[in-house]
Amino acid sequence: MHDSHSLSGVRVLIVEDDPLMAMDLEDSLAEAGAAVVGLCRSVEDAMARAAVGDFAVAVLDFSLGSDTASPVARRLARGGVPFVLYTGKSIRDPSLGEWACPIVEKPASPQKLVSALRAALAR
Repeated sequence: MHDSHSLSGVRVLIVEDDPLMAMDLEDSLAEAGAAVVGLCRSVEDAMARAAVGDFAVAVLDFSLGSDTASPVARRLARGGVPFVLYTGKSIRDPSLGEWACPIVEKPASPQKLVSALRAALAR
């Protein structure tokens, strides 16, 4: 089952430090009907963008260079904004244990990511 517009009109923030991966995410989410409101490549950018708060859900790459997206995830969680962790780590990695959100291991199909975003929005 592939509903091509299952994220129709949903405003999404992408936090991903790899430019090609960020473009791929943007394309996949736009294809699912989402409106990508921003692409952030660092914790600093993402924290500033999170303060604007004009999005319904976020996709966070857990590892951003030598940092992690933890400060961004905590800020979003405090604000009640759902998010999905999109990571090269195993979902069993202890560093991900803090997060009660969908976790998608890279690489993943666009359908898997869209499903995870829908699950995050439904919580």
